[in-house]
Amino acid sequence: MNKFLVSTKIYSSINSLDVLKRFQGKKIWVVCDSFLAKSPAYTRLEGLLAPQNEVHLYSDITPDPSIAIVVTGIAQFNAVAPDIVIGFGGGSAIDAAKAIVFFARQQGQDIETCIAIPTTSGTGSEVTSATVISDPDKGIKYPIFEDSIYPDIAILDPSLVVTVPPAITANTGMDVLTHALEAYVSTGANDFTDALAEKAVQLVFRYLPTACVKGDCLQTRSKMHNASAMAGMAFSQAGLGLNHAIAHQLGGQFHIAHGLANSLLLPHVIEYNAKTNPRALKRYARMAKVCQFSAQGADDMAALHQLMNHVRQLQKQISIPTALHALNITDRQVHDCMPEIIRAAQADSTLKTNPCPIADQDIARIVEAIL
Repeated sequence: MNKFLVSTKIYSSINSLDVLKRFQGKKIWVVCDSFLAKSPAYTRLEGLLAPQNEVHLYSDITPDPSIAIVVTGIAQFNAVAPDIVIGFGGGSAIDAAKAIVFFARQQGQDIETCIAIPTTSGTGSEVTSATVISDPDKGIKYPIFEDSIYPDIAILDPSLVVTVPPAITANTGMDVLTHALEAYVSTGANDFTDALAEKAVQLVFRYLPTACVKGDCLQTRSKMHNASAMAGMAFSQAGLGLNHAIAHQLGGQFHIAHGLANSLLLPHVIEYNAKTNPRALKRYARMAKVCQFSAQGADDMAALHQLMNHVRQLQKQISIPTALHALNITDRQVHDCMPEIIRAAQADSTLKTNPCPIADQDIARIVEAIL
């Protein structure tokens, strides 16, 4: 039996931040990083909150939020006892806010509204039931999936992402593509998630190159913001797969940006899944035909190669690295970490919905392919 739950109310397009004006006389707690806390974007957000509100700020968020940051956040949450929590920033800030609210609620605390406001177009965290917390001592990322993690409101204002640099735009855009493609071939896919994934993939291929070179184009930024949310809704319902299972370990071991880690692996994971699982092959082929990369009557294998070619062409267009050596990560470093990468990837919860199981040696081959 399939279940499809969309519990987050989404406000999109320019000036959607004006939604914040409706809150009056509330205790509001904003979660973001220290850079964003000093930015014009935060000043704008704060300016939209009526003076009758009491606003507090937790700005200790770092990339790949750690268990320690979440624990500290819960303590601050308890001290403030907010009515409204706003996760403001990239996936790390939103994930941290969602995790803090989730664990605080587990302890009996509650809030009226959890709001997610993304300042990058990538993780889709603003509309998902997932949060990812890191243990830097072990070099492991822990994804948590619970329906209660969904934010109540997501605000997708493209004006917040016009200043995102090209490299970050590229990384986060490839995260969107990976989310959509993994959801499409996952064992949890259904008609509803397929529709979202197909649209998200089409939007990424059409708009990501422009977003990287013409970041001030609000229409382009809005399309990528929407694609990110669509892909987020798709994978939150359908699940992810091998790409994320390995990417989480690369991020934990080598501190690679999550979207970049996904991009490095994507062509190789597509190839592995398609060669190992006939259903995955047919689904990748269908995506190639939906995107008009291949003729409707084309052989599935030919369509698969067209999809992989377009992924690689997109990587070239947006100037994203395609090998670990380009990030100054050596063969020795990778081989030293390989046993832990394999162990943790096999244990990663995202692997459960991959279209096929994978042997340890095949994980090693995929990682070695990106050296």
